[in-house]
Amino acid sequence: MMLLDYITWDVNPIAIPIGDGGVRWYGICWAVGIYLCYLVQLKFYKHERCPEDWADKLFIWITVGAIVGARLGHCLFYEWYNVCQPGMENLCRALDIRPEGVQLFGWTICYRNPYIEHPLWMLKVWEGGLASHGGTLGIFLAAWLLNRKHFSKRPEFHTSMLWVLDRLCVGVCLTGLLIRFGNLMNSEIYGEVTTLPWGFIFVRDGQTEPCHPTQIYEMLYCLFGFIVTWLMYWKMKAYRREGLLIGVFLWIIFGTRFALEFIKMDQMAFESGHILNMGQWLSLPFVAWATYLIIRAYKRPLNPDTADS
Repeated sequence: MMLLDYITWDVNPIAIPIGDGGVRWYGICWAVGIYLCYLVQLKFYKHERCPEDWADKLFIWITVGAIVGARLGHCLFYEWYNVCQPGMENLCRALDIRPEGVQLFGWTICYRNPYIEHPLWMLKVWEGGLASHGGTLGIFLAAWLLNRKHFSKRPEFHTSMLWVLDRLCVGVCLTGLLIRFGNLMNSEIYGEVTTLPWGFIFVRDGQTEPCHPTQIYEMLYCLFGFIVTWLMYWKMKAYRREGLLIGVFLWIIFGTRFALEFIKMDQMAFESGHILNMGQWLSLPFVAWATYLIIRAYKRPLNPDTADS
C-alpha cells in the first residue's frame, strides 16, 4: 500500500453561500463551540444546585467578553507594521505618517498600529481578526464582572472569579477545539513546511509545499484539555480546590501553544526574526499565573462541596 506524502487541502471556507459571500464555517464553529460550553456549564451548575438562571447569565456575559476581547486582542497585539518596509505606502498614507518612520528623542519609531491611530477601525469585524489571548482576557474580565454583579450575592455558594473560571474552562476547551477547526476550514494559522506525511498544502492560501497542520495539533491539545479537566471535575472533585482547574487548563492550553509557535509561520511581518513571536510572549504570563494557581490551590483548604450538601 502506498502512503500519501502530503494532503492537499482545498476546502471552501463558505458553508452556506449567500450572494457573493455567505456564512463561513469559522462563524458556525464559534457559535457551536459557545453553545457546547453553555451545555457543560449547565450540567455543572445543576450538579452543584446553583440557581437556574446562572448558566444563562454566564452564556451572555462570557460570549460578549470572549468576542470583544478576541477582537481587541487582535487589533492591539497583532496589527503592528514596520512602516519602513516596502508595501507599507498605503498604510502610511492612511495614517498620514512618513514612510521612513518617526524620530522621537533620537530613536526612529518604525512600528505603527492603525487601530491605535483610528480606534473606530476596530468595528470593521468583516475584515476578520480574532486573537485567543485577547479572548481569554475578555473572558477573565467578564467572569469577574459577572461574579461581582450576580453570583457573589449568594454567599452560600462561596463564589469568586476563580470559582466561575474553574467551571468555565472545561467547556472552553471544546470552544477552542471548534475555533481551531474553523481556522483549518479557513486555511489559516498553519505551520512551517514539513516532510511529514500528514503535511497539508493549503491551496487557497497560495501554498505549494506541505506545511504542519498546526490547527489540528491545537485541536488535539484542546481535546486533551477537555478530557483532563472533565475527569478532574467529576473524579477528583477538583472544583473544591479553587483555581486548580483553571490553572491546569491554562498550563495545557498556553504551555502547548508556546511550544507549537516554534513550528508556526509568523502571523504578522513584524514577528519575523524575533526569538519569540507575539503568541509566545503573550502565553508566558498565562503559564506563570497557571503555575501560581496550581500551587495556591494545594496550599489552601478545600471549599465546601455544595453538590453533597
